[in-house]
Amino acid sequence: MDRASPAIALDVSRLLSRAGRETATGIDRVELAYAQRLLGAGRPVHGAAFAGPRGIGPAAPRQAAEFAAGLAALWRGEVAAPAALHRLKLLALRLRLGAWQGGARALAARLRGGRAPVYLLVSHHHLERRGAIARLKAAAGARFVCLIHDLIPVQYPEYAKPGQAAHHLRRIETAAALADALIVNSAVTREALLPHLERAGRRPPVVVAPFGTDLPPAPRDDGPPPAQPYFVYVSTIEARKNHILLLNLWRDLAERLGPAAPRLVLVGQRGWETENVVDMLERCPGLREVVSEFNTLPDADMVRLLRGARALLLPSFAEGFGFPLAEGLALGVPALCSDIPALRETGGDVPEYFHPLDGLGWRDAVLDYARPQAPRRDAQLARLAQWRPASWDDHFAAFERLLEEL
Repeated sequence: MDRASPAIALDVSRLLSRAGRETATGIDRVELAYAQRLLGAGRPVHGAAFAGPRGIGPAAPRQAAEFAAGLAALWRGEVAAPAALHRLKLLALRLRLGAWQGGARALAARLRGGRAPVYLLVSHHHLERRGAIARLKAAAGARFVCLIHDLIPVQYPEYAKPGQAAHHLRRIETAAALADALIVNSAVTREALLPHLERAGRRPPVVVAPFGTDLPPAPRDDGPPPAQPYFVYVSTIEARKNHILLLNLWRDLAERLGPAAPRLVLVGQRGWETENVVDMLERCPGLREVVSEFNTLPDADMVRLLRGARALLLPSFAEGFGFPLAEGLALGVPALCSDIPALRETGGDVPEYFHPLDGLGWRDAVLDYARPQAPRRDAQLARLAQWRPASWDDHFAAFERLLEEL
């Protein structure tokens, strides 16, 4: 163990809340990456979890590391879901019970006395609980480091659940008031965050550290090409993600081309306020033969699906980073994207970009990319050969430098 390393309390509350989930969101993947990198790595890292009225309590680091490893195996498709889910739920229950029994005093006692102890929160989970975080800081003499993924509910409340904009603003205000340093996933997120720090009259360091990708490998050629070319959209189904554009486009393609139409594959859980999308998926006869939906898909299956796609589609209205884009490009898959700053920051000059309402532009690109001989697609593959993804090693190197600044 490096005696000079600060003691860290890594909050794994969000991962514990995902014990019953068969697939991961982008934020889930980030907290999992931190848990796997830090817990059990031979340095003074303690697990932490929100413990209701008792504040933020200790989560046994070995059990937390075991839980993270089990969750990673499930999400990667390496273990059978029913048995793994039962075991993970039991582990999560034990970790929550330990945090509740220990409470904030026990966690503070473990952190006190070390060099510049740090409470680390890399999801937005319970970030609005300003009082609990402030009490832990005071009791342990700890610095607070948090990771902000986006400010989308505040910037675009029309895409959020009712009340979520105010809820997320409380999170951002907590970070602005209490964080001793912040990590963000993109310059886009940093620029959205800075005005909130200025209003709070504080200037903590803000480090831009893009996320890496950690999908399981898959062969580039799993067999003969599919009977029909297909495109993939990986995203939770919600209004911000603009599924409705693709469904209207594919209904038109089905009417015009019949059996020769390319296929669309949607990967992601159904979210909130998506009645129009769900109605089209369930009630539109023209889509039944050309659109497939997978609400839960292990990473290994998603990788195989992406490998065979003509392109990854990302028509969303707003993003903080664009995990599916980074993952798709890292797998060598071309992408057709909305022309929004976060996706341009992640994809650079590799993808083709379109306004999220440019239906004709999207249609022409899909038809061009679906052809066996597709010069536009070949040109993007040539650009992609020069593209280099961000890595988790780079991300954690930036994190370690931030700790040194503290």
